[in-house]
Amino acid sequence: MKKIGIKWKAEHTQNQDGKIAVVTGSNSGIGYHMALTLADKGAQVILACRNEEKAEVAKAKMLKTSPDANITVQCLDLADLASVKNFANQMKQSHKHLDILINNAGVMIPPKSVTKDGFELQIGTNHFGHFALTSHLLPLLSAAQAPRIVTLSSIAHWSGRIDFEDINGEKKKYDKWGMYSQSKLANLQFALELNRRLKASGSHIESLGSHPGYSATDLQRHSLAWRVLNPLFGMAPVKGAAPTLYAATEADALKHRYWGPVGLVEARGWTGKAKITARAADEEAARRLWELTEKITGINFEI
Repeated sequence: MKKIGIKWKAEHTQNQDGKIAVVTGSNSGIGYHMALTLADKGAQVILACRNEEKAEVAKAKMLKTSPDANITVQCLDLADLASVKNFANQMKQSHKHLDILINNAGVMIPPKSVTKDGFELQIGTNHFGHFALTSHLLPLLSAAQAPRIVTLSSIAHWSGRIDFEDINGEKKKYDKWGMYSQSKLANLQFALELNRRLKASGSHIESLGSHPGYSATDLQRHSLAWRVLNPLFGMAPVKGAAPTLYAATEADALKHRYWGPVGLVEARGWTGKAKITARAADEEAARRLWELTEKITGINFEI
């Protein structure tokens, strides 16, 4: 059956006055447009970025578009668990609640490298870093009236497999695409498992997943072929941001747990109910991933 998308654009985001939002990796690409849209609609937005200089440039650009926007920059390096904890501590000192957390930042098919804590860069940044960040910020989210967490996955999760015996890829030849798809499957399993645990505990926090389809952004900078194809086939970043903004703000988004473009192979098109693969929906695998992540990172994620 053909999927039917919702003709919903980023500009359709409702008023966000009084809300506080954190968007990781928001100095460029789809994250930039998520942050700009939320700020333009009245939210206080924190640009949580590794490179503060680039984030300040992005902030200045946003303020030219939306002069009255409330935007701040705060350093967050998801490839460094100490930086993640420091970011969360600063948030707790300066804010009493957090309404929206968008786990957007990520790396895609880089040369083989590791995080400051020694994890493979893609699983370490995309999954471990956001797992830690969400855990540390949970008290602020709990203090909000109707908080939401949106974690970005990808259509690459379709081919992903979690290697529970070698999640950091230390025992085999480095496969950058395999490690990327593993990290994106981990992102979606985390979003779904987090929601199950929140609901089981009676929490009012909502956890959802989203993906941007094939959006033309700097994420693909490590692939010459993708850089060539981006202008021809990639969606504009503002359109790629729409599914995440929908998941983060719309009441109807709670009817499904994963949103993305629903055109051909979900690479393009209007926002709709994205496909959750059998591996992503595997509750036992998600529980194993959760426990393995706690063990590897040393973080006891209590809800």
